[in-house]
Amino acid sequence: MRLMTDPHETRICIVNGDDFGASDGVNRGIIEAHRDGILTSASLMINMPGAEQAVGLSAANPELSVGLHVNFTNEGDPVIDIADVAAARVELNRQYQLFLELMGRPPTHIDSHHNVHRMPHLLPLFLDLAEAEKLFLREHSPVRYFSTFYGQWDGESHPEHISPERLVTVLETEIGPGLTELACHPGYVTDEFASEYAVEREVELRSLCSSVVKRRVVELDIELLNYAQLRTLPGVSAARPVQS
Repeated sequence: MRLMTDPHETRICIVNGDDFGASDGVNRGIIEAHRDGILTSASLMINMPGAEQAVGLSAANPELSVGLHVNFTNEGDPVIDIADVAAARVELNRQYQLFLELMGRPPTHIDSHHNVHRMPHLLPLFLDLAEAEKLFLREHSPVRYFSTFYGQWDGESHPEHISPERLVTVLETEIGPGLTELACHPGYVTDEFASEYAVEREVELRSLCSSVVKRRVVELDIELLNYAQLRTLPGVSAARPVQS
């Protein structure tokens, strides 16, 4: 991490891999994108089959910050009835405590599978947890969230939207001065994780590890940081700025 006089005037990007812990294939992809690419951070699905493997991989890669990717929905087999606020509160706390138990430390940030924390009846639960534990909550912190590096919509695959060329364009046009999280979903396709977003994960992985992309990061003077490092920057906290 380079020394900076003002983090709000520097192009700072957290490249965060969602679905860590979902499967061996996703875990391998996230670690490869971290070791050989530009990925700095990951969000862990603590209640998925690959979670314990992900915990071990996290210990072996201490520069990868790991947050909690709250999972209420799975891939079509819901964990809870998300209309039930009381059940959601219990499950949210259960997953947070399980993260503490397995990781041995708090998450560096928090977000959710399928962005369920955006739902008006669930958002207060996430806000309360983030405030109590001083966690960066996606879309509710000083970090701008860029979500559209994604290769599927309307039931169709769009690999061109997650190509190295597209990622370079994102870096050039979307990573401005200040703090930005670029969400991604790298991984390898395996039978153990039945996700509709499958082959696109391998395309994302190749883009994140592209030499063209890595060179452009340097040329644009983008500082790649993780959520743990944000806490060390002057004037940066997990709390969302008060709007004047």
